Amino acid sequence: MGGLIRRFRFNEFQLLIAPALVAVVGLLTVYLSRVGEVDWTWSDIWVSLLYVGLLFGFTLWLTATGFDGDQVLFPIVAMLAGLGLLMMQRLQPVVAATSPDLENLAQRQLLYLAAGFALLWGMMVFVRRLDWLRRYKYTWAFLGVLLMAVTVVLGTEEYGARLWLDLGFITVQPGELVKVILVVFVAAYLDDYRDLITAPYRVGPFSLPPIPYLLPMVLMWAIAVLIVVLQNDLGTALLFFGVFLVMLYVATERLLYVAVGLGGFAAAVYVAYQLFDRIAVRVQNWINPWTDPFLAGAQQIQAEYAMAAGKLFGSGLGFGYPGFIPVVQTDYVFAAIAEELGLLGSVAVVALYMLLVARGLLIAMRAEDGFARLLAVGLTTILGFQTLIILGGTVRLIPLTGITLPFISAGGSSLVTNFMIVGLLLRVSEKGGR
Repeated sequence: MGGLIRRFRFNEFQLLIAPALVAVVGLLTVYLSRVGEVDWTWSDIWVSLLYVGLLFGFTLWLTATGFDGDQVLFPIVAMLAGLGLLMMQRLQPVVAATSPDLENLAQRQLLYLAAGFALLWGMMVFVRRLDWLRRYKYTWAFLGVLLMAVTVVLGTEEYGARLWLDLGFITVQPGELVKVILVVFVAAYLDDYRDLITAPYRVGPFSLPPIPYLLPMVLMWAIAVLIVVLQNDLGTALLFFGVFLVMLYVATERLLYVAVGLGGFAAAVYVAYQLFDRIAVRVQNWINPWTDPFLAGAQQIQAEYAMAAGKLFGSGLGFGYPGFIPVVQTDYVFAAIAEELGLLGSVAVVALYMLLVARGLLIAMRAEDGFARLLAVGLTTILGFQTLIILGGTVRLIPLTGITLPFISAGGSSLVTNFMIVGLLLRVSEKGGR
């Protein structure tokens, strides 16, 4: 008994109190805004209570198994995921009015969260060592490319992008898993050939890397990006590019790679703008959505109205009008948060993501193994870049791309994959010590 008390995760347990209260009190607030009176039963908040049970059940399991990894990462994720569940509760009647197939949006989000927790538990149970991930790096790379190729051929198209595979009983988005697979491959490859890649040779006045060792990694990454472009999912292509460039710089510490990569990215953006009408439309919406306010620019315009209406403190949870924003539960959930929680609530959400990225990078810095360090950097970069891309598109800092806001937006594949990322980061944190 004394040993169990000594290894009890007190910091994590205390930090989980805040997301638990947000889930329960927030749902009661949403319910009160609908009925106008304090008259509820346990059946009205069972979704939040079940979520709270998942949180504390997981941390108690970590205590029972003697896990001594990071105690801050999981509470941050719990707060973001709880806010996502709360927003799906809030948006459910709004979304169901226009999309009857989403009338159980909150219950579906809870189901995805449960699946995410199950996968997180599975990662902690079965991925005891990270060496086997590095050992089969080429197998993972082949599997990732194969998944994307199958999606191009057999996938279903929605909103102009071919991203989903319909398995009959469920629809999945393989690209979410592929981004983790590619990070594993790049981390393993860079760790194995770090010395060779960072040892340049001179050709006249130029210092160049050994091309034979750099080419396989670049080729695998280029194939993945090309297939993503064929899927018309340019947001994921941008994410792949950013993650690859960050990991390459962390492994080699050479700014030349960053400069060449950014130059290639600028050229690719110009070519994509010329070839894809969808990109041209999104760039036009970014520059001036009022050129087509009723069709192409309607989503962006309504989102900006919503964020402006939120002001400093927001209209209050349940008292905004997020239903005016098309597909608000995925692309523009942050606009709904800004309208009902105001600037203060929006800044708090951004701060949570900054803490999440900072914690992931701290885990990477403490890792004792080169592969684990690069893996943690890559996984953290996925979460950070994904957040930056979708938030930048929402506030019109950059053109909008079809990427979900991690842990908050509706979407099963993305949510479950993000919990896989958290599981790997927790395992890296244990390897790195305190």
